[in-house]
Amino acid sequence: MAALAWLLIPLVAAVGASLWGSWANRTRRARSDGPELDGYARFRAAMEKSRTGG
Repeated sequence: MAALAWLLIPLVAAVGASLWGSWANRTRRARSDGPELDGYARFRAAMEKSRTGG
């Protein structure tokens, strides 16, 4: 019976990891990278302007 308990521990961990992975992937698909990429584009434009303006 103790051996069965030790075999159930990795099984429960695998099921938990699977549930967490599907939940994490679901929330990632909901948002886009648009705002982050827009901010990076503004940052690059500011760096180019400061390099050529100074």
